[in-house]
Amino acid sequence: MKRKTILVACGTAVATSTVVASAIEEAMQERGISIILRQCKATELPSLAADADVIVSTTPVPDGLGKPVIKGLPFLTGIGKAATLDQIEAALRD
Repeated sequence: MKRKTILVACGTAVATSTVVASAIEEAMQERGISIILRQCKATELPSLAADADVIVSTTPVPDGLGKPVIKGLPFLTGIGKAATLDQIEAALRD
């Protein structure tokens, strides 16, 4: 499987997206999936989405990005984190 690109978006592309990106990177490595992570502001998604395979966001995102969008809130709350990682893995393997 070729390396997949995940865009991790939050409001400012600093603290929250860093926490989420770190958790995703560790989990996908354990699952044997090679990824490239890019952090961005949610407002940047329309211009960056074309180069991504999956988008994970902790904030609402615009419609029509043409890529799977996965809610990243479970990485902050811990509730549903395993299911969200499974969802990301499934989207990357499609």
